[in-house]
Amino acid sequence: MSGVHDLVIAGGGPAGLATALHAARAGLDAVVAEPRPAPVDKACGEGLMPGAVRSLARLGLEVPGHPLTGIRYVQESRQVQAAFRYGPGVGARRTALHGALHRAVLDAGVPVLPLRVEDVRQDDTGVRLPGTGLRARWLVAADGLHSPVRRSLGLGVPARGAAAPRYGLRRHYAVAPWSSYVEVHWGAQAEAYVTPLGPALVGVALLTTRRAPFGTQLEGFPELAARLPAEAAVTPVRGAGPLRQRARTRVHGRVLLVGDAAGYIDALTGEGVSLALIGAEALVANVRRGTPGCYEADWRRTTRRHRLLTELLVRARSQPALAFRITPAATRLPRLFSAVVNALA
Repeated sequence: MSGVHDLVIAGGGPAGLATALHAARAGLDAVVAEPRPAPVDKACGEGLMPGAVRSLARLGLEVPGHPLTGIRYVQESRQVQAAFRYGPGVGARRTALHGALHRAVLDAGVPVLPLRVEDVRQDDTGVRLPGTGLRARWLVAADGLHSPVRRSLGLGVPARGAAAPRYGLRRHYAVAPWSSYVEVHWGAQAEAYVTPLGPALVGVALLTTRRAPFGTQLEGFPELAARLPAEAAVTPVRGAGPLRQRARTRVHGRVLLVGDAAGYIDALTGEGVSLALIGAEALVANVRRGTPGCYEADWRRTTRRHRLLTELLVRARSQPALAFRITPAATRLPRLFSAVVNALA
């Protein structure tokens, strides 16, 4: 590729591909740098919340999967659930989501190049990416939770406090879903998310502070483990973490951060893809209007509710005196629980 592009997008996950699609629709010349072959898989809860479904629909995409009608919290004998008020979500394999986005990007005429971006040189007019031959007016860092671009620019912020880092683990089981709800099972040191993905497939994601094998941690949820015999496991375990990542800013000269690279609190509320899609839309809108400096304020505004609610929930989860009161409190206050679920969804 030669010449100077409007955007070079480092990273071809949902955030980067959505950015590319919005850029193509805005008439911008974009190129995606992604060294991994499609479709890309990763540890993910694989529940697309209604907000993500609406964002994908605005891009003309419908990802195949299992309809999701709400969220259910489970803790021993206690259960509380809240239905989505504004349309269903979708339980979809990460590979199906990535495949749909990747095909749409190629159909839109945006090149996806097998290149890795790790270093940036920028001035007042644009960026140059050593080792790739790419130049652009703007670089979009959509390179994930442990963003090499964010790290190379010194934009990462060390985690504050003494809270133990949290990790995610995911595996699939060939069993029929027993509910159209995403179930969140609360344990002593972990949460287990069960997402229906198809007529005979569920995904199980564990969020935990423990460094222990998936099977060992699943034993902490005996009723759930009884539904998931080891011989029904059909994929290897994938992991991710530490989950909390902070960035000093989303706008650094000619570099704009989006998706997990822009900062991440926790997967507890399942909104990572939704925030990536919303961020991509806001980023491109500002570049198109010639107001890239306003992207930071737009990102903060559109993610504020999620960040506040997720932060509160994670802090409560980290306190032994509060952790096991979350589900009982939701059971006693079902209207409040429904309001919170739908505020996030």
